[in-house]
Amino acid sequence: MPGTLATESPPMIQIDAISKCFGSFRALDRVSLRVSAGEKVVICGPSGSGKSTLIRCIARLEQHEEGRIMVDGVEVGHEASERARMRSEVGMVFQQFNLFPHLSVLENLTLAPIKVRGMSRTEAETLAMHYLERVRIPEQALKYPAALSGGQQQRVAIARSLCMRPRIMLFDEPTSALDPEMIREVLDVMEDLAREGMTMICVTHEMGFARRAADTVVFMDAGRIVESAPPARFFEAPSTERCREFLARILAH
Repeated sequence: MPGTLATESPPMIQIDAISKCFGSFRALDRVSLRVSAGEKVVICGPSGSGKSTLIRCIARLEQHEEGRIMVDGVEVGHEASERARMRSEVGMVFQQFNLFPHLSVLENLTLAPIKVRGMSRTEAETLAMHYLERVRIPEQALKYPAALSGGQQQRVAIARSLCMRPRIMLFDEPTSALDPEMIREVLDVMEDLAREGMTMICVTHEMGFARRAADTVVFMDAGRIVESAPPARFFEAPSTERCREFLARILAH
C-alpha cells in the first residue's frame, strides 16, 4: 500500500502554470502540479487531454511556451545542457519499446551507460544484469528484441531506463501496445518500482494499477487538470461530473 507522504518535504517536480500549443491547438492550458520525492502519480483522461504532452514536457522532449518546470529545486531551461541534465535524471518509458533491433538486450542496456556515463563495459554489463534481474528476465540478456514477447521488450525498455540511474521515472501508457496477457507482467515490474520508493509519473488507463500503486491520481481533460486526489477518494467520491463520466466509461470495460 502507498505510504503517507511528508507534506513538508520540497517537491521533486514542481510545475507552475505551463502551457503548450501545437499550432492553434492548446494541448496544455496553465497546468500546475507538485510531485514529492518518492510519490507515485497516475495521470488519466480521454485521448487528447494533454497527458502525454505533460510528461514529454517534463522530460524535455517538448518545450512549453509559458510557465516553468523545476526538478529538485532547479528550473529546467531550453538550453541543450539543461535538456541533457534533465534526461540524465529522468527516465522515460514509451508506448513503443524503441529498442535497437540490431543490438542484443545486453547491448541495448549498456549503450547509454558507456557512451553517456563513461562506464567501462564490465561495469555497464554488471549494472545491466542487475536491472534485468530486477525486471525478471536475466535469461534474455543475449537475445535480440525480435526474439522477445511484447511484455519482455517493454521490461527491457524499463531496465534500459533504470541503467541510467534516474531519480524520476515517467511512463507514457507503457502497456497500451501489449496484448492483454502481457500487461500484468509489465505492471508487476512497475509496482515493484513503486514499492521501492521511485518517484514516478505514469500516464495509463490501467485503473487497477492506479488503485494499488498510486499516491495521487490526476484526471486531465482539454489540457487542464480537472481533479487530483488519493486513489480512494478519486474512485469512490470524484468531485466533478466530468471525472464521474470518465470513470463510469472506463470502469465499465
